[in-house]
Amino acid sequence: MDFRVLMKAKEYDFLRTNPRLGERIMLLGIGGSYAYGTNREGSDVDFRGVTLQLPSDLIGMTEFEQYEDDGTDTVIYGFNKLVRLLLDCNPNTCEMLGLDEDQYLIKSELGQELIDQTPLFLSKRAIKSFGGYADMQLRRLQNAIARDSLPQEEKEKHIYKSVMHALEDFNLRHGGVGAEGIRLYVDKAVNPELETEIFVDANYKHYPLRDYSELWGTMRTVVRDYEKIGKRNKKKDDNHLNKHAMHLVRLFMMAIDILEKGVIRTHRTDDLPLLLSIRRGDFMQADGTYSRTFYEMLDEYERKLDEAAARTKLPDEPDLAKVAKFVERVNLYVVTQELR
Repeated sequence: MDFRVLMKAKEYDFLRTNPRLGERIMLLGIGGSYAYGTNREGSDVDFRGVTLQLPSDLIGMTEFEQYEDDGTDTVIYGFNKLVRLLLDCNPNTCEMLGLDEDQYLIKSELGQELIDQTPLFLSKRAIKSFGGYADMQLRRLQNAIARDSLPQEEKEKHIYKSVMHALEDFNLRHGGVGAEGIRLYVDKAVNPELETEIFVDANYKHYPLRDYSELWGTMRTVVRDYEKIGKRNKKKDDNHLNKHAMHLVRLFMMAIDILEKGVIRTHRTDDLPLLLSIRRGDFMQADGTYSRTFYEMLDEYERKLDEAAARTKLPDEPDLAKVAKFVERVNLYVVTQELR
């Protein structure tokens, strides 16, 4: 597929006409399966990028974090937000700095500088960030299989564990506050259609409403996913599961590269035979579960990740002073139109 021709289509006019985009875009590249090399016929096209802030974002009254176009699956981050995410080694944004040269559709001088500064953002934080994303993918597999095969009481335990993991993630993102006001537990059901169910005790005072809404939304999403029991389209859902399984292994691969080699390698050229095999369903059994070989492979990748984490020469934390200097250089250009 010629992505440079595609981006000239009418549905991508926003790239040229939106005042926050156009010549302000620093980087625009391919995302998703086309970026990894795991695309198949009918795969969605995703574009990911970063754009300069407006002067008013820096010295005025406006704010900007990202631009999203749902119709084309395009997400373009504001520079300042992207930097924050990169400092946390966020997998979805790290990928943007590890594309092959021909996978970048737009790359300005400052965009190239951002790529050149990649080592500044790499630290041992990748252990937790990539490991957390991998754990999320594994739970999706386990939970989907559990929905099909376990009795109600065991399913409730799975929901409970999933909600607890979601709360742990919420606490990480919110500095350890919010979820601590909640106690969850499984007890004899009040609902006559259930044997057991999850109950909640909550105690909050002077807690921000928006954070409270996000917290409950996080838990509601987990429970809602389980309510789809009985609506399973086996072929479609198996394809999704195999895609999750593939991404789980890919996350391990990328994390090990970062920790061992200090590089982000998004396009997994050498790993494609294995990744595509997982996506095809070669490791899924007739009953919808995964083979012992697959789980042994996961154990091996977890072992490799632990070894890479123990041996890595990456710093515990990124060098914030050097990052700040680079951010100041970029944002000073926004205000003065001069590179210093």
